[in-house]
Amino acid sequence: MTVVLQVSDPHFGTERPEVETALRALTDVLAPRLLVVSGDVTQRARRKQFAAARRFIDTLAVPVSLVIPGNHDLPLFNIAARALSPYAEYRRAFGDDLEPSHEAEDLLVLCVNTTRARRHKDGEVSPEQIERVAARLRAASPRQLRIVVTHQPMLVTRLADEQNLLHGYRDAARAWAAAGADLVMGGHIHLPYVRPLDEAVLGLARPVWAVQAGTALSHRVRDGVPNSVNVVRYDAASGASACQVERWDYQAAARRFECHSTTPIPLHRAAHG
Repeated sequence: MTVVLQVSDPHFGTERPEVETALRALTDVLAPRLLVVSGDVTQRARRKQFAAARRFIDTLAVPVSLVIPGNHDLPLFNIAARALSPYAEYRRAFGDDLEPSHEAEDLLVLCVNTTRARRHKDGEVSPEQIERVAARLRAASPRQLRIVVTHQPMLVTRLADEQNLLHGYRDAARAWAAAGADLVMGGHIHLPYVRPLDEAVLGLARPVWAVQAGTALSHRVRDGVPNSVNVVRYDAASGASACQVERWDYQAAARRFECHSTTPIPLHRAAHG
């Protein structure tokens, strides 16, 4: 069984120490093979905040970690830094690769940097990024669970959040579905949900599921939804019932994360060459 832990929008600089402790404990129990941090690692892209995030991720001791920037990881008030070296502090903490990936016999995870220095908070995916990811997906093995990670969402559940949709998501959804994607992970809006992309509206060749994470550690929770993370479990030997996504919420009274819900993900392999 492969276990992937998705942590999003920790916003270091606004983190809650008691939730950090609980997430460490949950990670010890889950023993995930892979950690995905889907953006907004910091609140204001400051060196101390990136350093704190790096230390925390290191203490989780997950064998492989994939981290991508979110809009909060680019300087907001330092206009010169935003224009000339927007990822300088991010790179200092997490290295030069803004679009890391991980491939194993049963897993392919492809990260996409959807931040743009010219935008305040909106995200964008370019035609070049769409094709690069699609090419990797087309080369995937039938045994592999195929996950694409962005910061901004490709699906929202509330009208008020439509302004937060990733620019270019329609073209990306069609291309990645045709190439064989199973899940698209995102964050940004601090609301957790697992839903299929609308095949009819987007004209998708096959089902793809959006896996959205809430804020893992920040006190900047939204609409009363507590801090939360997602856990993906995948067993390549189990056929169509191989994958499920669990949402784990922080329960303040118990001072721990508890499983809130489990969503089975039907996998469709026939349409993928």
